Amino acid sequence: MPLITHARALRRGQTDAERALWYHLRGKRLQGHKFRRQHPCGRYILDFVCLEARLVIELDGGQHQGSANDRERDAWLETQGFQILRFWNHDVLTQPDAVLERLYAVLSPA
Repeated sequence: MPLITHARALRRGQTDAERALWYHLRGKRLQGHKFRRQHPCGRYILDFVCLEARLVIELDGGQHQGSANDRERDAWLETQGFQILRFWNHDVLTQPDAVLERLYAVLSPA
């Protein structure tokens, strides 16, 4: 399946955590930053990305714990100039304020 077709399918089948975070990211709701969801980048599909801020947000379930694939992907994204933030799905659903606080801190000018 081509990457763009797979990305579109992922957008239609969001997890509860992705849906919850997307509510706060869409429409430039987070400090005026434009985020994209399920965005193809190289050979990967990024959960959420703000291209202007070079920020990638990945939401992970238990299957990602200690994943070599995630480490490889993160290393490649860093070579492309991206900063990667990973949050557990559980944290997005149970502690959304803490997740948003972390995002505000990263996106705020120093």
